[in-house]
Amino acid sequence: MYQMIACYGAMRHIGVFRSETSDLHRGEKCILRTDRGVELGEIVCRSEPSANAPEEQPIGQVLRRATPRDVARAEEIEESFASQEYKFCEAKIREHNLPMKLVSVEHLFGGDKIIFYFLADGRVDFRALVKDLAAQYRTRIEMRQIGVRDEARLLADVEHCGRMLCCKSFMKDLAPVTMRMAKAQKTTLDPAKISGRCGRLMCCLRFEDQSYAELREQLPRKGTRVKTPNGVGTVTGTETLKQMVSVDTGGDRDAVFHVSQIEVLGGGAEATGGPAPDDEASEPDTPPRPNTRR
Repeated sequence: MYQMIACYGAMRHIGVFRSETSDLHRGEKCILRTDRGVELGEIVCRSEPSANAPEEQPIGQVLRRATPRDVARAEEIEESFASQEYKFCEAKIREHNLPMKLVSVEHLFGGDKIIFYFLADGRVDFRALVKDLAAQYRTRIEMRQIGVRDEARLLADVEHCGRMLCCKSFMKDLAPVTMRMAKAQKTTLDPAKISGRCGRLMCCLRFEDQSYAELREQLPRKGTRVKTPNGVGTVTGTETLKQMVSVDTGGDRDAVFHVSQIEVLGGGAEATGGPAPDDEASEPDTPPRPNTRR
């Protein structure tokens, strides 16, 4: 038995799956059994023997390699049926005067279930809407309330950097991102430049936060007295990534040294590890309570 990592669904969920075959490669389409049912997926990592596989428990099974017919059928559903269902559901939302915005429609492979993703400020009573949808399509209907970050995951493709959105390409969980992370990396605080397609702080600010914290711990704080090759002085500034320290030694201008060239006088833990910027609560990314119905 083998294990492999695959992504699936409109939200590009990622998980470990059991497989009886080892000849599936990255990028290949496959048919998966997940907790939602049977659906089309894509291999992310090549398989490994179970004994050497990650400790994470499999969430499903790879049933078989997808055929060209399977892929063509999935594309037909997305281009034709999903579009019609979106328009029908949107019309019913207006008919019932519901305070919600329809975002996307997803079919499970084989049509066992249709999932409608929507945005709303609070909880919505959509029982009448579900009855209309079930009567129209005669299959299981799920209404799933999402947040703005999930909306970007569903609809957007490319970020400011020119690459596919991290949340769509490899991220499994959407962890919160705070202004403290942006301040610690001394990036611009212009919201237009540090916000992603979802309008929230970019997830990539989180990726290097731990590295910045570790590097800051090696630097003396501003105002610390230090001994340098040019004599004793006071720290006036630091550059985290370069590990450089600006020191006022009494000359016309501050001297700049690598942290390895200076010695903290009267040192101690309190003299290093510059204070991190004030933390700020991250913005909520998803509704406070899931609002789903099947």
